[in-house]
Amino acid sequence: MVRAAVVLRRGIPLAFALILFYNRTKLTVEDWVRMHIAVDAMGGDRGPGEIIEGVKTALTRHPELRVTVIGPMDVLRGALTEGIPDRLSLLHSPEVITTEEPPLVAIRRKKDSSLMLGINMLRDRQTDAFLSCGSTGAVMSGALFNVGRIRGVKRPALSPTLPTRTGKALLIDCGANADCKPEYLVQFGHMGAAYMQVVHGIKNPRVGLVNIGVEEEKGNELYREVHGLLKHSGLNFVGNIEARDVPAGGADVLVCDGFTGNILLKTMEGTASFIMGALKQELTRSALTKLAAALLRGGFIAIKKKMDYTEYGGAPLLGIDGCVIKAHGSSNAKAFSHAIEQAIAYIEGDVTRLISERLSTSPESGAR
Repeated sequence: MVRAAVVLRRGIPLAFALILFYNRTKLTVEDWVRMHIAVDAMGGDRGPGEIIEGVKTALTRHPELRVTVIGPMDVLRGALTEGIPDRLSLLHSPEVITTEEPPLVAIRRKKDSSLMLGINMLRDRQTDAFLSCGSTGAVMSGALFNVGRIRGVKRPALSPTLPTRTGKALLIDCGANADCKPEYLVQFGHMGAAYMQVVHGIKNPRVGLVNIGVEEEKGNELYREVHGLLKHSGLNFVGNIEARDVPAGGADVLVCDGFTGNILLKTMEGTASFIMGALKQELTRSALTKLAAALLRGGFIAIKKKMDYTEYGGAPLLGIDGCVIKAHGSSNAKAFSHAIEQAIAYIEGDVTRLISERLSTSPESGAR
């Protein structure tokens, strides 16, 4: 370092000084890499090309990142038209799990699939995270049976991020657990709060219980019991929240069973698609509306961006003993690069450890 500084003072170009420094320290690419992510390239609706483009974008932004992309080698090489970038490696998988296959049957029969090879890399601590656009059921089943749960976790939960008027909210669960016990939902609150705290920087996340009314006595027997448990959970519990108040930003963590959560998620996605489609139709109806749309173009772009799922990456499977991100099946390169950003934040925030610590000190959550 001293040698490089002396050279700079004598007016020799910076590039030459860096070369001297490199030769002195013998640094390699691997010396900078501190994070490894495994990616299933075969699950997306758009094919492996979009996924690989998303990986390349993430590698450009993060010099500390290394990625292993998994799939049939001929398919992967065909998608890499410009050669293999630095810090990207390919792993051959002779099998592929499709969305049409029963998840449990598929993960047992196709142990050499791209999905299961990535899951097993996470299990064996050969990678820091695993991402897939593939079958949600196969990702969840493979992670649950091969990686396992964090100690004390009753049920893992699939947790997408939703756009709200005030920012973002985490929906937990959106389909992994259609039938729940009270302690599952309380744990969901703790896991969601841990995630929002470290990944989105919310110091004391507001936890709301998705219900059919805001009054404490609303809902079925399950939700009434959960309400009482969440009140004494140590969380920043703001009470029941109705579906219409979710987009307004009534809570940072939205707790519910997977059946309710999936309906809420799909309703919001469908509504967003309907609104954007209706706006486009009306604003292109005549020359006058086209002119008005042109004048308001910046505002419409901002609204579209806020409602676009590609801006929010994927859904972490919280409660698994490692970082598993389920990206949207129709993810393009942009969406998948954001899913990788999500995984990086998860790893850097050490979410798995934080969830474990929260549950070990929160007996109300049912962790024993």
